[in-house]
Amino acid sequence: MPVATMPPHRHARSQPPVRPVGARRVVHRLLTLVAAVAVGAGLVAAPAHAAPSVDEIEAQIDKQWEQLEPTIEGYNKIRAQLKVNQKKSANLQKKMAPLELESTLAMNRVGELASRYYMQGPSQEVGALLVDAKPGTLAEQLTILDRLATQERKQIAGVLAIRDKYKAQKAKLDALIATQVKQRDELAAKKKQIDAEIKRLTAALPKTTVKVTGCPTINGVVSSAAQTAIRVACQQVGDPYVWGATGPNSFDCSGLTQYAYKAAGISLTHFTGAQWSEGRAVSRSDARPGDLVFFYSDLHHVGLYLGNGLMVHAPRTGKPVQVSQVNYMPVAGYRRVT
Repeated sequence: MPVATMPPHRHARSQPPVRPVGARRVVHRLLTLVAAVAVGAGLVAAPAHAAPSVDEIEAQIDKQWEQLEPTIEGYNKIRAQLKVNQKKSANLQKKMAPLELESTLAMNRVGELASRYYMQGPSQEVGALLVDAKPGTLAEQLTILDRLATQERKQIAGVLAIRDKYKAQKAKLDALIATQVKQRDELAAKKKQIDAEIKRLTAALPKTTVKVTGCPTINGVVSSAAQTAIRVACQQVGDPYVWGATGPNSFDCSGLTQYAYKAAGISLTHFTGAQWSEGRAVSRSDARPGDLVFFYSDLHHVGLYLGNGLMVHAPRTGKPVQVSQVNYMPVAGYRRVT
């Protein structure tokens, strides 16, 4: 007997095509990677903002100083005027004090007389005068009393007039003082703001830049010891030359270089010949800020090189520590001690 069979198309249900899971992950990762590369390429292509140069920062500092100096002088002017006006106001207050007291006492006397008259009636002296005095005498007495009263009123009025005059003068001064205090505080705030901006700009200078009052801005100081020595030596500009002195307020030439490097933790002998031996030789073309520069064949003078043909040194008696051109004396050589 023939066996019934299912049509071929009924043997199994059709199944959707299967995509490997791993392939989907690979595609997703590739797309992510491509996107990241595209973003990175965009970032690289974006224009980069270069950090300002030392000269640009110096120009910004100079611009701030152009605002700071007038601010300082304006502050000094207002402060000087304020001091004068505050003294004037204090003097007026001193003059007003006795006038206030005198007017108060006079008004108290008038008040006491009025109160007594109101409470007790005319005094016994006035009553006796009215009863016993002759008509002519009474008229004369009353005239005298009236004149005395008028005189006292005038005296009180004069005191009050002077007091009010001083009060008016003081009120004007106090108003001016209040305005000047406000101006002073505004200028002080502006000075503080400019100082902060100068400090920020100075801090933005490269770490290899040394900026000290008394010396030019020095770039390319790669050694921290040299930075310290330059900073300390420049801080002594203006100090007198004294033979044999090693600081802190006067120096000779090797005393200055010894003092500067001592602050950086480097010990040098107080003698130019020894300092020549304590450093290693560098050529003039390789000399950099912080090196020692020696002069004359017998090495009897030394300075601290600042770069650009400049040095800071203690020249001689009568000339204080200063910045000078290296070439104004015959150079014997350069030595590096860092």
